[in-house]
Amino acid sequence: MTGAQEQTYDVVVLGAGSTGENVADVAVRGGLTAVLVENELVGGECSYWACMPSKTLLRGTEVLTEARAVDGAAQAVTGEQDVVATLARRDSFTSHWDDSGQVTWVHGAGIDLIRGTGRLTGERTVVVDTEDGEVRLTARHAVAVCTGSEAAVPPVDGLDAIDAWTPREATSAKEPPGRLLILGGGYVGCEMATAWQALGSQVTLFQRGETLLDGLEPAAAEAVTASLRARGVEVRLGCEITAARRDGAEVVATTSTGELRGDELLVAVGRRARTRDIGLETVGLEPASYLDVDATLQVLGRPWLYAVGDVNGRRQLTHMGKYQARQAGAAIVARARGEEVDTSDWSPFVATADEYATPSVVFTIPQVASVGRTAAAAEEAGLPHRVVQIPLKVAGSSVFADDYDGTAIMVVDTEREVLIGVTFIGPGVAEMLQAATIAVVGEVPISRLWHAVPAYPTMNEIWLRLLESYRG
Repeated sequence: MTGAQEQTYDVVVLGAGSTGENVADVAVRGGLTAVLVENELVGGECSYWACMPSKTLLRGTEVLTEARAVDGAAQAVTGEQDVVATLARRDSFTSHWDDSGQVTWVHGAGIDLIRGTGRLTGERTVVVDTEDGEVRLTARHAVAVCTGSEAAVPPVDGLDAIDAWTPREATSAKEPPGRLLILGGGYVGCEMATAWQALGSQVTLFQRGETLLDGLEPAAAEAVTASLRARGVEVRLGCEITAARRDGAEVVATTSTGELRGDELLVAVGRRARTRDIGLETVGLEPASYLDVDATLQVLGRPWLYAVGDVNGRRQLTHMGKYQARQAGAAIVARARGEEVDTSDWSPFVATADEYATPSVVFTIPQVASVGRTAAAAEEAGLPHRVVQIPLKVAGSSVFADDYDGTAIMVVDTEREVLIGVTFIGPGVAEMLQAATIAVVGEVPISRLWHAVPAYPTMNEIWLRLLESYRG
């Protein structure tokens, strides 16, 4: 590729992470042409620095914990986790940070790929700076911004000068740090505290707020906090960082409750939109901001522009980004064909689950699996509701682990008699979440759920206990 080139596609996608890949794939399957523009690894954050490496770091700890909770199996666990092997397995899941397999898939799907930094230059136009020069792209129908998000670093004195870890460094580290300080008690902070403590680090997790996992049911925060402390993690709540510095090889965090010292400091306090240098100002939008979208993920006031995934700030989860991509892709294809796009809830073109039925799992020990509204969210929304919270104790949980400890929570819309939220807390509950998601999305009446008979003896028998408690 030499000199400036001009190319035209039906759809131009900025960002070749999982969200962008899915937008392009749906477009091509719908008969349109599509090109992905990417300046890092094809496959994006999830494949290389988030979901896949973090969960492989955690899996060994999870398996050992489960084995030690079953008499007979526990006696077979005579050693500790092999750190080198665990990190090697993590590396294999990231393909050693080589995206050639993803690139092969992109080409096999009939999608073009341009490696370089893309930016908007006007309506339906994108310029890409590549190693071989400038490429100018025109979209016949749509440009989809799928550039994702990046770690947010708070404006703390000295923090930007100490080479603090972001989640990228935390999931790709080549060895456990001796002492790891973690700022932030959300999903990332709690998961990384679990992972690195088990792999040999001495972890201190601290945050300004008074509870971990803000936004989930209080029982989840209580269970995870207790577990982290039992595993040797020092958890400091109500602890605000005011400054950071390096003292030789040590990192020093000055906080409202005293000075903390470690070998590395992970900053895990949230995300910000990766939109700073993509030319938003050329189309009248604010750089570095999240992009406001309608239900079809179309940017407000720009019918040719879509913002899909983390970049719109709706639900920053990989599976929700891919869900949005499928919905937005379908809307793009329909509009390109001149077809009507139904924007009512749950249509094939809208991301209704973002608002009412987002599933998520925190892969701590115990796991926290949830979907829909919490009790607090239902209260805030003014919905008539009732909460059922019971121990997750059935025959299946007793088989799963000796002295199994878990909690099940159900939030019911009492006017419509349907579930609007479910949370499971305990070992192995992630695999129970899809049934709850189907119940919430499908608005399955409580009266019909009685006929969804759980196999015995599985942990899913908790559904009967929840329904019985609701009936009274």
